Amino acid sequence: MLQRLRNYFRPQAKHRLPSVPAGTRYYVIGDIHGRLDLFDAMITAIEEVDASLGAADTRVVLLGDLIDRGPDSAGVIARTLVWQQQRNVRVLAGNHEEMFLAAFEKPDALRHFVKHGGRETILSFGLSNRQYAALSTEQLFERLPALVPVQVRDYITRFELMIIAGDYVFVHAGIDPDRPLDDQKRSDLLWIRDRFLNHHSPLEKVVVHGHTIFDRVMDCGNRIGIDTGAFRSGVLTALVLEGDQRRVLQACASNSGPVEIFHGERPG
Repeated sequence: MLQRLRNYFRPQAKHRLPSVPAGTRYYVIGDIHGRLDLFDAMITAIEEVDASLGAADTRVVLLGDLIDRGPDSAGVIARTLVWQQQRNVRVLAGNHEEMFLAAFEKPDALRHFVKHGGRETILSFGLSNRQYAALSTEQLFERLPALVPVQVRDYITRFELMIIAGDYVFVHAGIDPDRPLDDQKRSDLLWIRDRFLNHHSPLEKVVVHGHTIFDRVMDCGNRIGIDTGAFRSGVLTALVLEGDQRRVLQACASNSGPVEIFHGERPG
């Protein structure tokens, strides 16, 4: 009886929060979708914030869907390449990158790509609205390989599918909750929604993902969704992870004036 009382009044151990490896600092950026203005502002903010913090092994992860829907997908790709010369920047493939690459394989895939934001991507590589309107799908298919440099296509084929950092895993869309991380299907990592989003039990690691748009950072405990719909909301979100701490950076466009940066504490 006495021992049970001692156990009852003994201080409870604190629940350990998920963390990234000691000494690392991660900036995880959600779906950019051709918003070069927001991406440029986010890069500037990250560089300024990182310089103000203590020394760390700083790493940047882009969660995929760099392209489509927004006005300057070509510019986002080019800016990413430049940033990779200065920073440890890794890029995940999204479902829009998959549709983009498939568009070079057959006209039907191009037609599907165009319906889901691909038109804006094609225009960003130098085709005018008038030129685009004058082309049939078959003619556009023939012209596409000359319009988009092969170096760009090869670069996109090298985008990664999954990155693990301590207690976190970064993917584009999510994971199949019924499969271990080392047995995930590419299609799920790029496209999954309901089976993942409706899963509320703990997962192998905390999944940080994009793909599904939320009005705010969606921290559900087992997953954190950071796609805030940059192409239509004007808000691009980055999750900052260091140790067991989380912070949020957001680049927000206004109807007039420059893009503004907002800083937030641990999402919840």
